[in-house]
Amino acid sequence: MSRTLIIVVVIAIALGMYGCSSYNGLVEKDTQVEKSWANVQTQYQRRADLIPNLVRTVQGAANFEKSTLTAVIQARASATGINLNADQLTPENIQKFQAAQDQLSGSLSRLLAVAESYPQLRATQNFSELQAQLEGTENRITVARNDFNGVATSYNQSVRSFPNNIFAGIFGFSRKGLFEASQAAQSAPTVQF
Repeated sequence: MSRTLIIVVVIAIALGMYGCSSYNGLVEKDTQVEKSWANVQTQYQRRADLIPNLVRTVQGAANFEKSTLTAVIQARASATGINLNADQLTPENIQKFQAAQDQLSGSLSRLLAVAESYPQLRATQNFSELQAQLEGTENRITVARNDFNGVATSYNQSVRSFPNNIFAGIFGFSRKGLFEASQAAQSAPTVQF
């Protein structure tokens, strides 16, 4: 009987140690997802902060299309109105967040395209600097999103792998959503000369 008890105790200790190791590994990966999400939000906030300056600069150009400016302002309000913390990163919430950001990206693209028709606007130093900062920010957003997807994929793999999936279920670790290409990116643009 004592031999059986020793074997049971040794097995229980081994399982307990493995469980602690699995739990700590999941906590570490979850923390990395949180940090990566914060980096994504920082880049989107940087873009949101640049937009009012861009709009004010563009408003100074004579005869500029007010509807385009209004669309940018509304899209910015919509995009900044969706705030997710790391506990809310479900695939559905990521899609809602991404849809709002895609709407803002589209509005900004239209703004910059319309601005091409105004040579006096393109010639101003403020507009050129803001446009360069915005392009740089878009690149930073892409990098932050790619980094987030890498960290979230690693986390999701850990949460779904056996036997971690048992501990993930017990301790409430669930899959995180990923950024995906927008529907507009699924079809090639038409170029006409």
